[in-house]
Amino acid sequence: MPQMAPLNWLSLLIFFIVIFMLLNSLNFYSFLYTNKNTLVQSKNKLNLNWKCL
Repeated sequence: MPQMAPLNWLSLLIFFIVIFMLLNSLNFYSFLYTNKNTLVQSKNKLNLNWKCL
């Protein structure tokens, strides 16, 4: 029926927007970014030796 077509398109639009947002959020939170400052601090701590003190 042509009268029900807009409701079908609207439900499809909402469905694809929800899937799109879900995939984007999964992609965003799947990476663990390391801070450069923590890498530098950990390297400095590893370089300390009892002879340097």
